[in-house]
Amino acid sequence: MEEQVELVGRAFVDHYYQLFDTDRAALSSLYQPTSMLTFEGQKVLGAHAISEKFMQLPFDKCQHHISTIDSQPSSTSGGIVVFVSGSLALPGEEHQLRFGQMFHLIPSTGGSFFVQNDMFRLNYG
Repeated sequence: MEEQVELVGRAFVDHYYQLFDTDRAALSSLYQPTSMLTFEGQKVLGAHAISEKFMQLPFDKCQHHISTIDSQPSSTSGGIVVFVSGSLALPGEEHQLRFGQMFHLIPSTGGSFFVQNDMFRLNYG
């Protein structure tokens, strides 16, 4: 069970950041109307509003570099909590920005998962 949780967590993270870095609009397919994002303290509810938030970010291109991925089964039947740390490279910026992000994945029909909760913070200092 633990190995399966780790595999799903890693596969999700690889897919999520590949989409974020190359086709940010496609991220909306990973969220549902009940999904919630907290981005730097701002709460956003629903797949449409989350997609709008991502599209309004002040940069078009970026590159995520993942340092760690920690996954655990959640108390929700088949759910998985994933915590990611890494850095974010933006064009024209000399230094990368460190970040932490947490996802709560919930199983959906067809054996896939959707993001119920997503929390993102830059790590300053």
